[in-house]
Amino acid sequence: MARRNRNDDLLMEEDELTAAFLGDDDMTVSDDPTQPAAAQDEWDEDEAVPGQLAVDVYETKERLVVKARTAGVNRSELDVSISDNTLSIKGTLLANEDDVENYFVQECYWGEFSRSIALPIPVKEEDIEAVLKDGVLTISFTKLKQDTVKKIQIQ
Repeated sequence: MARRNRNDDLLMEEDELTAAFLGDDDMTVSDDPTQPAAAQDEWDEDEAVPGQLAVDVYETKERLVVKARTAGVNRSELDVSISDNTLSIKGTLLANEDDVENYFVQECYWGEFSRSIALPIPVKEEDIEAVLKDGVLTISFTKLKQDTVKKIQIQ
C-alpha cells in the first residue's frame, strides 16, 4: 500500500512499484514477506537465451563503422557475416571458473550472444574490414556512393 513520508512524498511498497512497472497482469505477489514478487511465467534456468551485443554504428566521410565491445571473446569464438545489407555478429563468452563453489554476485553475462543490424546505408559488401583489438570489434564498410537526385527520362 502506498504511504507518505515526512516530506509528504508518495512512497510505494516494493511489490506495488514492481507491479506498476510490469503491469498488474505480469506480477504475482506472494503473501510471504520473505519471498520476492515473482513473474507468473516461471524462469526456466536450462533454457538458453542468447545475450544481445551492444553496438555503436556511425559513419565517416567514406566509411560506415560498427563497433562492439567483445572483451574476453577469442577471435575463434566470433562469427561475423553480412547478407542483404544486414550484419550479423555471433559469439560465445566462456567463463573459465570451474572450481567456483558459490557466487555472491554474478552480473557478468557468460554464454552465447548475437546481434543482427540492418545497416542504415548501402555498403560495398565485398570491401569489409574487421579488427579485434583491446576487446573491441570494429567492422568498417566502404559506403556506396549514390546520386542524391536521379533524373528519370519520360517516354
